[in-house]
Amino acid sequence: MKRHVALIIETSSIYGRDLLAGIVRFMRMHDDWSVFLEQRDLWKQPPTWLSDWHGDGIISRATTPKLLDAIATTGVPLVEVTDRRGDVGLPQVRSDDAAIGQMGAEHLIERGFERFAFCGFKGEAWSKRREDAFAGAVANAGSFVCSRYNSAWHGRAARTWEDEQQCLVDWLKEFTPPFAVMACNDVRGQHVIDACSTLQLAVPEQVAVIGVDNDELLCRVCSPPLSSVIPNAETVGFRSAEMLSQLMGGDTPAEPTQLIPPLRVATRQSTDVVAIEDRATAAALHYIREHACRGITVNEVVRNTSVSRSTLERQVRKYLGRTPQEEIRHVQVKRARELLLTTELSAERIAGLCGFEHREYLHVVFKRITGMTTQVFRHQAKP
Repeated sequence: MKRHVALIIETSSIYGRDLLAGIVRFMRMHDDWSVFLEQRDLWKQPPTWLSDWHGDGIISRATTPKLLDAIATTGVPLVEVTDRRGDVGLPQVRSDDAAIGQMGAEHLIERGFERFAFCGFKGEAWSKRREDAFAGAVANAGSFVCSRYNSAWHGRAARTWEDEQQCLVDWLKEFTPPFAVMACNDVRGQHVIDACSTLQLAVPEQVAVIGVDNDELLCRVCSPPLSSVIPNAETVGFRSAEMLSQLMGGDTPAEPTQLIPPLRVATRQSTDVVAIEDRATAAALHYIREHACRGITVNEVVRNTSVSRSTLERQVRKYLGRTPQEEIRHVQVKRARELLLTTELSAERIAGLCGFEHREYLHVVFKRITGMTTQVFRHQAKP
């Protein structure tokens, strides 16, 4: 006989959808669950039907005191996947927020930054855990100081978009570039990048920004595209289903609280840089990143920035270990890789979009930098 399970998980975020994917993977392996899923967002109140629901188990990411009271009355096993508050005394599976903060810090420290900041949401336990771990990792790496900014995400205390962005702008004005910011999630990362744009701070040359969740669409909407720590939400979902199955079978989980570490960092342009104190060199590299795919030359970079050719050659070699011309090709090939992965455009069309006059030259440069042809790269990346 199938067990009846209610899933109270938001479907409006990439994290919630990945949680559900992990639960579905467990269901396919066992085939003994009948599931009810209500379409919802993160802040929606628990469903009213729960008071009259007679099922076998619940996985919830929207646990409130009211829901806890209802569950205490029914005695239905529940596994908590909420990360918005501290320990509520229930079996729980969630992302390891401390490991996420640590991973974000290591990613930015490796790029040579010495000034750091964290931008989070007030009253969110997951944000606070990431913030504390990030600040701790930064301090341990070299006694670096970490500035912190928090404000309400939603509710009555939340500011309007315009007011919130002005507060972020005022906060960012306090820093001397170059510096690096970790945002508690990708939404916050977008806020930071928009505030940098208002201040005309070049990302990533003057400010590196990293978020969390790897929401592909949101990350690529950002200009430049946002790097992001990838939590293992699918495994959180799978483990929560596994734990609920144990509880419904009358067993006690060996670990009533499980923390799932993140996978890796998805590196995009917002952190694809090394910390550069020299503003003229940073401006020149920013010009290259913005215009390389127009087929620019090194002389054009020199004409449009306040740096001499000899200084540019010396500084780019110092910071990046390659010549300015090689950096132009590096940016062009990076764009070609992205187009090969995300589109079905022909190599000839991609060559034009990346600043190469001829398809054949794209092939030569691409193979020299990546070690494979464009055709092999696309085949391996999209089997």
